[in-house]
Amino acid sequence: MIREFGEGIRTLLRGFATWRRRPGLMALGLVPGLITVAVLAAVLVPLIWNLGTIATWVTPFAESWVDPWKDLVRGAVGFVIVVATLALASSVFTALTLTIGDPFYQRIWHAVEVELGDPAPVDGGGFWTTVAEGLRLVMLGILIALLVLLAGLIPVIGGFLGPVTGVMLTGRLLARELTGRAFDARDLSPADRAALFAGSRARVLGFGVATQLCFLIPLGAVAVMPVAVAGSTMLARDLLARTALPSGPSTGSGTQHPGSGPSKGSGTQGSSSGTHSLPIRPGTV
Repeated sequence: MIREFGEGIRTLLRGFATWRRRPGLMALGLVPGLITVAVLAAVLVPLIWNLGTIATWVTPFAESWVDPWKDLVRGAVGFVIVVATLALASSVFTALTLTIGDPFYQRIWHAVEVELGDPAPVDGGGFWTTVAEGLRLVMLGILIALLVLLAGLIPVIGGFLGPVTGVMLTGRLLARELTGRAFDARDLSPADRAALFAGSRARVLGFGVATQLCFLIPLGAVAVMPVAVAGSTMLARDLLARTALPSGPSTGSGTQHPGSGPSKGSGTQGSSSGTHSLPIRPGTV
């Protein structure tokens, strides 16, 4: 499990290598993130500025408490509010950025698919598909933020449990959302996607947690978003190569499943870890 979790982190690192191969294309992917950050900053800055007032409003029961207990409780509540807000902000950032930058991220996804060989014959979904998935991501992000808020209010362990819960749940959500484009292009059913994720839970979680932690760095979300799109494409291909789907290979997926034999034009597969490495055209890394 730990090894698989590490493989998920390394998949994100593989996405960073796309900067070396396609710097111009990856640079275009920064633009939507900058626009989204400006929008979110208009909401987050006033919230953080008035955090003391909000914490006081949420904890009227502590008004008659003596110091330092009153300040400690309100400080802890303020911290939990920030953690829950950041968890929600990550989901909102991803949804807005993918929607605004759909043309840019479509090109990054396609470039990575071509580099890996045997790309999907159709695109990864249209604009309205992206909008619908973005709305779903925001709704799930709100639910995660509420869970983080409740976990953070648990006495003694809340200060640790809240942030860990936020990073784990948001990371898993991000990984599932970012791989959606590659799966949409292969017309995979919900059952197929569930089977792929179930077969590589630790790897998916490692990729998502690494992405989420990068998003928490100031301006990290802007810099990492194009990388996350490239890395999630690689992750999707890894999942397809490692897990046999219940319904068999989807039409036009171009993906070889274990036990189906070598595909035409595919490169050599196999690795010391027991997973299948995807073919890469000569000259790419």
